[in-house]
Amino acid sequence: MSVADEKREGTAPSAVPQGSPEEGDVRVPIDAGGDTKAATADDGAGVVEAEPADVDDERARVEAAIRAGEQAAEDDFKADADKVRAERDELQRQLDSVADDIAAAKKQAADSAERLVRLQADWDNYRRRTAAERLAERERAAEKLVLNLLPILDDMERASEHAVQNNADDANLMQFVEGVNAVHDKMLGVLGKEGVEVIDPAGEAFDPLVHQAVGRVEDGEAYDESIAQVYQKGYAMGGKVIRNAMVTVTYGGPKRPAPEPAEESPEGSVASGTDEASDPGTTEDEE
Repeated sequence: MSVADEKREGTAPSAVPQGSPEEGDVRVPIDAGGDTKAATADDGAGVVEAEPADVDDERARVEAAIRAGEQAAEDDFKADADKVRAERDELQRQLDSVADDIAAAKKQAADSAERLVRLQADWDNYRRRTAAERLAERERAAEKLVLNLLPILDDMERASEHAVQNNADDANLMQFVEGVNAVHDKMLGVLGKEGVEVIDPAGEAFDPLVHQAVGRVEDGEAYDESIAQVYQKGYAMGGKVIRNAMVTVTYGGPKRPAPEPAEESPEGSVASGTDEASDPGTTEDEE
């Protein structure tokens, strides 16, 4: 259709682009100022407007593509999430395994520490027991030696007493007795360094745990149950009585009064106060 024909038909002439369209070309509708012009196809029979169904199909295809992309992205996200979740579960499993190993190691360490404490306690007890046994053996050995020496001391004491009682006028014999007494005292000094103590309880109260009564003597002036005479001295070693003293005990006298408990006196505080008071004077004198 020509322009003159369009004018005769009373229609506005359509815009024709530069260059004549060739047969079979398709024109795309252009929206200009809100008016849409349908593309026409020149097939020799006239202009054919594009149907709205084509636009809907195109839109449907775009939406389908978008949905497909979103689905693919969602699937990828789910796959990544599953992978991360699996890695997390594996790490958690490894962590639980390590935690179990740590708990087992802690328990083993606690058991070892407890066993070490018990072994240390057993070793300390064994060391103290063996030390006490060695000390007891040494004391028993020393005690046996001292017991074997005591009769010698007794004989020296009896010989000295007999010589003084019967031959006190003999100067030479008295010098010999003094020498014997010096040896006796020296032996007591040596034994004293080993913890040996002499028990000579003349005039003291009778103690059946320390003294051995071999006779009784009536004495109205001395306290009852007092030691009148010592026939044989006793000995103690390390606080233990190794030989009881052989004594005679009095009877018929007044009862011995009970010992009064020791009372604390303020003498210590007075003395300390006196010392403190004297210190400044001493300091002044020195200055």
